[in-house]
Amino acid sequence: MNRRTHPPKAGLLQRRSFIAAALPMALGFSSGVLAQEKTAMEKIRASGVLKIALYKENDPYSDGNMSRMTGLDVSLGQALAQALQLSPSFLPFDAGENMGDDLRNMVWKGHYLGYGPADVMLHVPVDKYFMEQNSQAFIFAPYSREHLVVLSNPKTLDAVHSPEDLKGKRVAVEQGTGAASAMMGYGGGLLSSTVSIYKSGVDAAKTVLEGKADAAYVSLAQAEAAIFALKLNRRDWDFSKLNMPGVPPNGWPLGMAVKADNKELASLLDGALDNLRSSGELLKIFQSHGLTLAAP
Repeated sequence: MNRRTHPPKAGLLQRRSFIAAALPMALGFSSGVLAQEKTAMEKIRASGVLKIALYKENDPYSDGNMSRMTGLDVSLGQALAQALQLSPSFLPFDAGENMGDDLRNMVWKGHYLGYGPADVMLHVPVDKYFMEQNSQAFIFAPYSREHLVVLSNPKTLDAVHSPEDLKGKRVAVEQGTGAASAMMGYGGGLLSSTVSIYKSGVDAAKTVLEGKADAAYVSLAQAEAAIFALKLNRRDWDFSKLNMPGVPPNGWPLGMAVKADNKELASLLDGALDNLRSSGELLKIFQSHGLTLAAP
């Protein structure tokens, strides 16, 4: 009998069997079956839940505690999850030092305290430079455009065309915002002595509506939300655009962000948003919160 046809010894068979069993594990597989790991979207489908990151204390977009979040972004998140046949789960979080921190904590890495990341984050500025600086996240699907306005009562203050028109006027702004910095710093502090700081832009806007201030420099959404909350008529108030140093004159689009490698989820969310827009549902969501849907 040729040696090549001799049956191998028992010890050799055992060694070969061990190597065959160990090889898949050495290659990173959990069993002998070379099963492909699920994609990020497949994992989301399997969970049945879409985890949505929302800013805390961001009225009128997202406000309230985890179990009772309200606002435009909450309603939009619910509609997007429903379109994907998933249940929404909101992850409210405190804003970090900058939006790069927020994307890291809530989109692509997770917070060092142990929460996050979410599947998608709303209320993200869709800006080319910002996107280039945060390549670990994929930013897409603008759903609205936000810009700053001067809210005033036309019966007590004529339309505001320049910052000098606000000299000597009581002006309300939101703490920690670009609007507050622009107003306080204008002209070397020309207006700072009559500027008051409020916790939120909606609170700042309400001071005008209640006659406690002459003007408020806030976002259009914050001004409209204050009018809506007090059940007033929008047509009774002035919304003046004001060019200020450091403030984008045309505002900024708001969109979403997912982890850079989850383009499948981004594509599905983008399609869902298009359907909401074309069906008129997105407009209804904005109107239900007293807000104007501005083209992004």
